[in-house]
Amino acid sequence: MKKLSLTLFAMVATTASCFSYAKADVDITWENPKEFRDVKPTLQSRTKFREQTFSHLEEYINELAEDLPDGQKLAITVTDLDLAGEVWPSTFVGMGSGGGEVRVVKQLDIPRMTFSYTLTDTNGVVLHSAEEVKLKDMTFMDNANFLSRSDSLRYEKKMIKEWFKDEFPDLIAKK
Repeated sequence: MKKLSLTLFAMVATTASCFSYAKADVDITWENPKEFRDVKPTLQSRTKFREQTFSHLEEYINELAEDLPDGQKLAITVTDLDLAGEVWPSTFVGMGSGGGEVRVVKQLDIPRMTFSYTLTDTNGVVLHSAEEVKLKDMTFMDNANFLSRSDSLRYEKKMIKEWFKDEFPDLIAKK
């Protein structure tokens, strides 16, 4: 029994050390996600793809929030998301009659995101806030090497990172 407890403790400690915790508390709400402009899957269910996409973006925003001072709270309510590219049946793009769909990314189909946010300090005082922020990156393909080519959300993450740096330059920890 003692050996099992030690093994379990070691597993929990190892797992906990793999996660990084944001200095700022981040709360993201995806409001009416079924109404979002384009969060369409190619090889899985809409619900699973949406959940996976939101999870990856939440993780990334939490990473960015690590640079904010301790104790601040960033509350974001996303009201629309349009991923870069457009989903087409594979037959429309010359990939045969496999019956699947494929996301085709062209310069015309830019990533967009609409949200409101509030950043408060440890006493609940509002430091920054805005209603209906409309992000879009019309030059998203100019920096195609941003992050990893295998990251399907690299264009959206680049757009969010640029907004974050522009919106909170006085609060972001200098590295």
